[in-house]
Amino acid sequence: QVQLVESGGGLVQAGGSLRLSCAASGRTFSDYAMGWFRQAPGKEREFVAAISWSGGRRYYADSVKGRFTISRDNAKSTVYLQMNSLKPEDTAVYYCNAPKSPITAAAMSGPNYAMDYWGKGTLVTVSS
Repeated sequence: QVQLVESGGGLVQAGGSLRLSCAASGRTFSDYAMGWFRQAPGKEREFVAAISWSGGRRYYADSVKGRFTISRDNAKSTVYLQMNSLKPEDTAVYYCNAPKSPITAAAMSGPNYAMDYWGKGTLVTVSS
């Protein structure tokens, strides 16, 4: 059973930074791409970023490109999301996500991705 546990959320002022972490367990972490999604109040869950199993390929939503960086440490079975220059519109619950099968990180950003495994999420609130 794959388990994902997020941490690092909190309250930050606009322009500030946060780093989210997601610790994974239950299978060989380095075999799979990983991703982050978010859900703002009253909105649908949306893709934020994805990273390939090796870390060599990364994909971002246009809304966070240049401000957020996804990374991973396969030795620690952990994926990170460094968020800089935060804006009030980044306020959301951020979810770590893992696919059931070894698909590409690019596929995780696509509309047909099944979004298999989820963590419980961590709340990020950006004040203006």
